[in-house]
Amino acid sequence: MATIEIGKDNFKDIVSKEGIVILHWWADECGPCHSFAPIFEQASEQYPDIRFGTIATEKERELTDAFAVRSLPTVMALRDGFMLFERVGAPSAAELEELIRQVLALDMNEVRQRVVELRAQQ
Repeated sequence: MATIEIGKDNFKDIVSKEGIVILHWWADECGPCHSFAPIFEQASEQYPDIRFGTIATEKERELTDAFAVRSLPTVMALRDGFMLFERVGAPSAAELEELIRQVLALDMNEVRQRVVELRAQQ
């Protein structure tokens, strides 16, 4: 699957669905963003069941501010609507692969239970 351009109009629909979403926040003037783009695209082709989305920070200021993205590139991983990972900086292909493996291996029932427990403590 090719990467999906994400904006405020389709963001909620894409990230709230069941499954895994990997986001790449980027900008035109960001050299590391452009270096990471082929790695991200290759991963999107290797994992067709995962949604890979790109967010142009200059164009999507509202989303960028809502997620407090201040440095680029930023990579985020979500699963079943839960934010699981955020990293500033471009991961290598091996690091992105490891992130994907870890997100795939998660038992989401355990994650949901842990969220319920944490909310009850607050």
